[in-house]
Amino acid sequence: MLTATQPTPAGAASGRSVNKDWLRALQLTATIEQRPERILATAFDEVAQSRADAPALLFHNGGFSFRELRDRSVRYARWGLAQGLRKGDAVALMMETRPDYVAIWLGLNRIGVVVALVNANLSGAALAHCILAAAPRIVLSSTSLHNRCAEALSAASSDVQLVDCDESFPAEIDAHSNEPLELDEASRPTIRDHALYIYTSGTTGLPKAAIVSHRRVMNWALWFSGLVGATPEDRMYDCLPLYHSVGGVVAVFATLLGGGSVVLRERFSVSAFWDEIVEYDCTLFQYIGELCRYLAHAPARGAETKHRLRMALGNGLRPEVWPVFEKRFGIPRILEFYAATESNFSLYNVEGEPGAIGRIPAFLAASRTIRLVKFDVENDAPARAPDGFCLPCEPDEPGEAIARIADDFEGYLDPAASEKKILRDVFKAGDAWMRSGDLMRKDARGFFYFVDRVGDTFRWKGENVATAEVAQAIAAYPGVLDVNAYGVEVPGRDGRAGMAALVVDETFDIGGLREHLAGQLPAYARPLFLRLSRKLEVTETFKHRKRELAAQGFEPQACGEPVFFAAPDRPIYVALDSALYGRILTGAVPI
Repeated sequence: MLTATQPTPAGAASGRSVNKDWLRALQLTATIEQRPERILATAFDEVAQSRADAPALLFHNGGFSFRELRDRSVRYARWGLAQGLRKGDAVALMMETRPDYVAIWLGLNRIGVVVALVNANLSGAALAHCILAAAPRIVLSSTSLHNRCAEALSAASSDVQLVDCDESFPAEIDAHSNEPLELDEASRPTIRDHALYIYTSGTTGLPKAAIVSHRRVMNWALWFSGLVGATPEDRMYDCLPLYHSVGGVVAVFATLLGGGSVVLRERFSVSAFWDEIVEYDCTLFQYIGELCRYLAHAPARGAETKHRLRMALGNGLRPEVWPVFEKRFGIPRILEFYAATESNFSLYNVEGEPGAIGRIPAFLAASRTIRLVKFDVENDAPARAPDGFCLPCEPDEPGEAIARIADDFEGYLDPAASEKKILRDVFKAGDAWMRSGDLMRKDARGFFYFVDRVGDTFRWKGENVATAEVAQAIAAYPGVLDVNAYGVEVPGRDGRAGMAALVVDETFDIGGLREHLAGQLPAYARPLFLRLSRKLEVTETFKHRKRELAAQGFEPQACGEPVFFAAPDRPIYVALDSALYGRILTGAVPI
């Protein structure tokens, strides 16, 4: 089981009242169940009436006003009807970031069509798997991705209709009326129907299609609009993929439903970021934590202090990066949150406590049934007491976060995958809770902190090692630009030894790293092996890829990069060559 860490000291959390943020979010989402026929497109149309000529989506080669986005989405709805699409049918969408991406799924949602948002970076078998998992009637792709889709579907012997969204398609869409749909023209969806299929990142296998209902789409948009306090004066900078829930739904519609505008960018650029933030007069920035780290490590730019940002919101901001990012760039407020597309719960750090991922206020505690349970790393499952039930964690003790399932767990399209996320007979016979797959700890003040992903934490010398904690300690050492910590197998030894891949700059001095880590980590958690890498591979959402590195182990030739070893008779990391590697395997060098 994971053991408790040191309690978190009282931080300098914002002293301002945060209840108004929660109340705004609660007020906006309170009407969702009361008006089941009001879906996201309906809510958007309501805003578009008063914001018709205001910019909705801004892009480098054009964009849409609120009226244009509404009209464009209606035309896509009418196109769908002309294709014979009906409520409950699915369409797969594979396209780079562009304003029409939003218009397509918003429009098809109007007639009850479910849109599968396919990762534009996929190819081959993984791409075919994602498309076919949704059982679509039609696949929509941009010209640049068309051949990739065609090849993947052909290899999978699929004859699903594939439509190129460039070529003659825009003219075909323009031929349809932008007049609002009459009630008798289509069977309208309600909040209980499926709206989107959004795929997990696939870091532990093929991506899985998570079901997202109209109710959840509405809840995401309105909840964040309330927490952020979005207004017509806001401009959101969104450089995240539109095929993910945060970049494609939260950032876009939390802003639009408040009457603000969204600046879309196809991909993140360190060099262009601050210039564009100033050029577009952005007030909001949707981040993934690694983006903040990239910016914090970048050379100073004149525009970085000329912005009008009032808030950065997102998830995954590392504790050691938070104060640097906040102070250097003068960010007035950071709203860190925790959520997963397939999850039935989320956490929000409305107070701005550095390093925390959220806290549940007392007045919401009864309705937010989230618990941390002790985790057995060796068996890779929640620990059970002799009576068979799970064991609640003590304050500051790491455990897996779980949430009670009522009627709010929509799961995946694959029922077997959904069942794997459910933990049964947790605190009493017959109860059911959703597994987050994430290890967290909660301090005495109620703040939650991310510890590690289940599966990333490993055992060494009878102790549990959280890779996120190791990475954080290494990242604090001068000259380290990026770090990925993981465990590697050592023949003849139980568990996995710690290893870390580092990207460093010219100021990095490996000679002092062991001494630094001795003051940061217990002996069993300090990496035995290091490799100096030119670049670390990440997913499209900037999560480090660990499995490939772990599979390469610590053998120098397999790594293809300089490898170092924490020699027992030296106070520093020493270069690992084939001879030393062989002596470690034979046991001549103890570890």
